[in-house]
Amino acid sequence: MRPLLLSLLFLMLPTLAVPASGHTAARRPDSLLPDSLPQPAGDDYDVFAATPPATPADSMGAVIVQRLSHLLDSDLLTHTQLGLYVYDLTADTPFFAHNAQQVMRPASCQKVITAVAALTQLGTDYMLRTPLGYEGTVADSILHGRLVLRGGFDPLLGEEDVQRMVQAVRAAGIDSITGGIVCDRSMKDTLLLGRGWCWDDDDAPLTPLLYNGRGGLEQHLRQALIDEGIGIGGPTAYAQADGVVTPLVECLRTIDQVLLPMMKQSDNQCAEALFYHLAAHTGRPYADYKAAARVESKLLQRLGGDPDRFEIADGSGLSLYNYTSPLLLVRVLRYAWTDEAIRRHLCPALPIMGVDGTLRRRLTDSRASGNVVAKTGTVTGVSTLAGYCTTAHGHLLCFAIMNQGLKRTAHGRAFQDRVCRALTDD
Repeated sequence: MRPLLLSLLFLMLPTLAVPASGHTAARRPDSLLPDSLPQPAGDDYDVFAATPPATPADSMGAVIVQRLSHLLDSDLLTHTQLGLYVYDLTADTPFFAHNAQQVMRPASCQKVITAVAALTQLGTDYMLRTPLGYEGTVADSILHGRLVLRGGFDPLLGEEDVQRMVQAVRAAGIDSITGGIVCDRSMKDTLLLGRGWCWDDDDAPLTPLLYNGRGGLEQHLRQALIDEGIGIGGPTAYAQADGVVTPLVECLRTIDQVLLPMMKQSDNQCAEALFYHLAAHTGRPYADYKAAARVESKLLQRLGGDPDRFEIADGSGLSLYNYTSPLLLVRVLRYAWTDEAIRRHLCPALPIMGVDGTLRRRLTDSRASGNVVAKTGTVTGVSTLAGYCTTAHGHLLCFAIMNQGLKRTAHGRAFQDRVCRALTDD
């Protein structure tokens, strides 16, 4: 059977949930309350020793360890930093480590943490909602009041959604609006850039009023209403809508729809959307990055992470203030795999080596193609890769590779490809 088919099979079969330290992980429903993350039972996470056994018991495992050890002689590592950790999910034991606890910048592998935190805290059936309603009364086709647009930080909202809003206004019998449009941006704070983003980063502003991944939803809605022949007598204003609002329509997006471009294409805006949905889920208006970081930090600490050894600055990994370690990334990956509901939503969104997403052109002619499913990460001087693969003897591994101090990130990607070959070749 081709590696791609094997990969898809191990991703989709729910019976492959891995027991943790001799006991079976309890299954949870596909939707979770914000504080329902179970505490680790007993010494569940003590299996993550920084130093794995010197030699795996089976011969194929020993061969792979030998290959990985040989890669540590690379000239690249004489002038750059490497953190590498591999965990055997099948045997439920550490497999290989080099600088596993080294604190480094994750780049877009930060999206793995954001995705798993969102699936855990928001729930796997979570919906991003952008509602439109109105304040006032409708008489003789005139809205004596104003439309109310609540920004839902939906990175995929576009023309089709705006047309649904316009048709909902028309269906309510409204031909004219006296009070204009009030836009509620209270879902997040008013900062348009993430913490630690560089001045020359060309990323979209962080606003709940997104249209095609950029700002300006309110302008597009206003123009679409005018184009439909609906008169608007008042201005577009910005305020938190606290009055009585009559609903007209609600544009919805599933968490899976956002995860797909977030992970496959490494879309930063999609990651920041889920990050700020985590913040907003705390219930505070104008929630900032600190609120989301606290939610993610809580997850990492429950997985054994030391808050003095990681830093969360944003959801996408674009910030140079993010810090984590290969060990902690693998803990997140193991947790995601052993939770059936999270695995079903996370794994299909990850790029597949040699097939799609940011890995589509890598190792297309190797056993890693169609086998490795992993998140890539790249910022200046940093290249990372974290995910899952299956060895030639059928063991499922999760891994994190973090290269830092690179003058050319392509050198880091080439090293990661060699690691993936070492893990999957027969």
